[in-house]
Amino acid sequence: MVMTTNTITTANTHFHSHSHAHPAGRIDFAKAAPKVFRSLIGFDAAAREGLDPALVELIQIRASHLNHCAYCLHMHTNDARKAGESEDRLHMVAVWREARHFFSARECAALALTEAVTLVADGGVPDDVYAEAAAQFDEQELAHVLSLILTINTWNRIALSTGKVAGTDERK
Repeated sequence: MVMTTNTITTANTHFHSHSHAHPAGRIDFAKAAPKVFRSLIGFDAAAREGLDPALVELIQIRASHLNHCAYCLHMHTNDARKAGESEDRLHMVAVWREARHFFSARECAALALTEAVTLVADGGVPDDVYAEAAAQFDEQELAHVLSLILTINTWNRIALSTGKVAGTDERK
């Protein structure tokens, strides 16, 4: 089998285009729309600026749970482990409301906002969820948290619609 690679490098690139990572008939998004792909990478990188890397991974993990995106969930739990995140906290992200003592008030506020924005069609972003996030983050941080939530939801939707396969993260 000949494997073609079209790699766009960045610190946290979500996709490398490898022919084996897509089911038959699904497009390789990075290859098919490279300008859009690079723009998303730029948006993702800008969203992360100034945010604690542990918080970034928690947000990405929670959104990936909610969106049932195994590809991104596998990637971000591995990234979190590499960054020193504990297995205990990783196991508790999906049930963080019942395990708040594993997370800071800022992390809980970000996780609640992640859920509300990710599931926005189910009832919008409740005022109390937004107010708690606004109490925990200054205006610029909150804008970055929101931006990160938007980017991971976009990456989840790309991975799901193009059939990305969990465990095929081949970032360098």
